[in-house]
Amino acid sequence: MTQRRVLEPHERVAEVLFGLIMVLTFTGSLSVAQAGRDDVRAMLIGALGCNVAWGVIDGVLYLMGSLAEKNRSLQTLHAVRRTADAQQAQRMIARALPSPVAGVLEPSELASIHGRLQQLPEPPARLHLGRQDWRGALHIFLVVFLSTFPVALPFVFVREAALAKRISDLVAVAMLFAAGVTYGRCIGRAPWLIGVVMSALGGALAGLTIVLGG
Repeated sequence: MTQRRVLEPHERVAEVLFGLIMVLTFTGSLSVAQAGRDDVRAMLIGALGCNVAWGVIDGVLYLMGSLAEKNRSLQTLHAVRRTADAQQAQRMIARALPSPVAGVLEPSELASIHGRLQQLPEPPARLHLGRQDWRGALHIFLVVFLSTFPVALPFVFVREAALAKRISDLVAVAMLFAAGVTYGRCIGRAPWLIGVVMSALGGALAGLTIVLGG
C-alpha cells in the first residue's frame, strides 16, 4: 500500500500556524509594564507546556486519522474482492480514487485494476499502525513544539521584558509571513500577498484567543 508523505507542505504550514498561535496567546497576554522575571518564567513554562500538550494531541489525532484511512482502504479492498458483480466492483474502485483520476479511466482500465486486485495475496483482516505512522506523529509533535522556541527565546536572552516582547512579536510576524509565503506557493497564489494575509490572520486569531480567555 502506497504511503503519502508524512506531512504535505500545506499541512506543515498549518502545524506551524497552530504552534505560533498557541505561543502568541501567552506572550500577548504578558503585561510588560508590570512583568518581573518570575512572570516571564511562568509565561515561558506555560507556553512550552501548552505546545507540548497540543503537540501530543495533534500527534494522537494524526495516528487516529491514519488508522481510519488504512482501515477504510482495507474495507474497500475486501468489498471489491468479495463482490461477484464486476461493474459494482469497478464503481467501488472509482469511488476510492480521486475524482480527477477516476473521471479519465475507461471501463476497461477499471476492469484491469479489478483483475490485478483479485490477484493480490489475501489481505490481513485488519491493519495496524506502522513505523511511518509513528514517525508522522513524532514529526507533527516536533513541528508544533519547535515553532514555540523562536518566539520564546527573546524572553530568555533579553532581560528587559518590553524589549523582549517587541523582538518576540517581530519574530512571530516573520514566521507567520514565511508560513504564508510557503502556503501561497502550495496553492499557486501570490506568495507575498498570502504571507501578509497569514501574518494578519495569525495575529487576529491569537488576539481573539486572548480576548476569549484562551
